[in-house]
Amino acid sequence: MTEIQIPADLLPKDGRFGAGPSKIAPGALDALAATGTSLMGTSHRQAAVKNTVGRVREGLGSFFDLPEGYEVVFGNGGATAFWDIATFGLIREKSQHLSFGEFSSKFAAAAKAAPWIADPSVIKSEPGTRPVAVAEEGIDLYGWAHNETSTAVMAPVIRPAGAADDALVAIDATSGAGGLPVDLNQVDVYYFAPQKCFASDGGTWFAIMSPRALARVEEIKASGRFIPAFFDLGTCVEQSRLNQTYNTPSVATFFLMAEQLDWMNANGGLNGMVERTTASSNALYGWAERTAYTTPYVANADERSLVIGTIDFNDDIDAALVAKTLRANGIVDTEPYRKLGRNQLRIAMYPAIDPSDIELLTKSIDFVVDAL
Repeated sequence: MTEIQIPADLLPKDGRFGAGPSKIAPGALDALAATGTSLMGTSHRQAAVKNTVGRVREGLGSFFDLPEGYEVVFGNGGATAFWDIATFGLIREKSQHLSFGEFSSKFAAAAKAAPWIADPSVIKSEPGTRPVAVAEEGIDLYGWAHNETSTAVMAPVIRPAGAADDALVAIDATSGAGGLPVDLNQVDVYYFAPQKCFASDGGTWFAIMSPRALARVEEIKASGRFIPAFFDLGTCVEQSRLNQTYNTPSVATFFLMAEQLDWMNANGGLNGMVERTTASSNALYGWAERTAYTTPYVANADERSLVIGTIDFNDDIDAALVAKTLRANGIVDTEPYRKLGRNQLRIAMYPAIDPSDIELLTKSIDFVVDAL
């Protein structure tokens, strides 16, 4: 099996298709190395690092064309930490959550575990589908994932009709931000980690916050609720305005993200990136639909993600063996999400991935299946 050699003309130029950490452009790594001793290993309270953090804030502001009063806030810990941060600093009393996969269920679990707020309302649907948020009395925060990384289902970002005027909409956009369309006027907290579309590394969270969300942070902090220092969203807001984090940041993460944002903004901003992910997803799903041995896992075409694709294989073909053969040929990280337990491949289609490489990937898969 590992002796199968895919012809060079069928191989993608870059064989990295992981759902995260994602492909980082070699040029960005070269640029990081070229900073020498001027950035890495210096104080994060001094100009070199603060200017790098400022590049990211300004880059995100331009990329998303922030509405009036919206701010870019960030802190350490990644999106997993942000779920707990939200239970301390964003949910006033009760939240509603959409649960349609491994990651969308985790914010609901964090809210349920927090004893200082009420048990959340949870609307579930089976993996491979998506539920819909519905306005509910007593809910002061509605939360769901823009893109369920485990199953490759994307959900629209639309404020629930009839939601209370002061209710927040908080969207986990970790694998969607930067590659899926979004109207930020529909959302109050659009949060994500940078190791997906933004081609950086993990361990940091970013949140684009509306004036309504910023006011909620101040309200809860003034209420006297106990908030551990690491989870204090108010402190994060204050520090972000100074282009710094409360705790020591990963400087390389900010630098790589700044480089990616420069490239994204120079190539059409959000609209340009959505064009790329749309081209990639059309290539992947089109191949899967016309190929006899594959089927897109997400049945409803409108729910299929533009940035992650899950493709089921017929039972007589071992997708794990296909992935192993691809890996032996330098095409890596096409394995499915482990907990989903399906005979499938999961393919990232982030903006950094060239749509032509998706087309070559499908040809490589065809070659491997024929050879096996």
